[in-house]
Amino acid sequence: MKTSTLGVAMATACLALIAQPAFAQAGPVQKTTTHSTGDTKSGRFRIGLTAGTLGIGPEIGYRANRTIGVRANATFLSFSHSVKSNNVRYDGKANLKSGGVMLDLHPFGGGFFLSAGARINGNAGRLRATPQSTTTIGAIAYTPAQIGTISGRAEVKNVAPQLTLGYGGGLHRGLSVNVEAGALFQGAVRVRDYSSNGTLANDPRFIAELEKERLNTQRKVDDYKVYPILQVGLKYRF
Repeated sequence: MKTSTLGVAMATACLALIAQPAFAQAGPVQKTTTHSTGDTKSGRFRIGLTAGTLGIGPEIGYRANRTIGVRANATFLSFSHSVKSNNVRYDGKANLKSGGVMLDLHPFGGGFFLSAGARINGNAGRLRATPQSTTTIGAIAYTPAQIGTISGRAEVKNVAPQLTLGYGGGLHRGLSVNVEAGALFQGAVRVRDYSSNGTLANDPRFIAELEKERLNTQRKVDDYKVYPILQVGLKYRF
């Protein structure tokens, strides 16, 4: 009987010793599982590239919660465009460069957003025209030699508000494609500094007619006070 009791006691002790390491391992496994769950939280930060009518450039963002986010980007683009005013054809070159900060509101807690912000606007352009035949400048006709090449510049106000709406993907980590559309309220383009290098470049009357030509061109662009925004982006959220 004593031998049987001793055998049971020894067996119980062995089982306890065997079970102890198993229970010791169980604790860390649960902690590891909890830590892993923390790693799968939504990504708050994102970085990527945006391209469209504002230009192309880098963008960073932070999603504070499901409703509010903030973004900043810088965009650059150059292109050529022709403008005709009072029978004078101008070859223009636009240099777009701007940087903005936007506050995003996600009303449904998902990817759809409404955005408001402002851009430091360095957009500008240059105009050049070299008539090849007798051309009316202001109200008087001049020969190509008298006119030479007319040059001027165009610019907009330095800071402009913007409003957009779009879809920026959910809060999950990884790559996403984003799109937004809206408007940049930059005001009318200001056409300035008209000059020429023809034989009448310093003639007071010609200079007065050249100013009339500048005003004609200004009236052509006065209606374009809102610049359209359409941007597509590739972002990585982490």
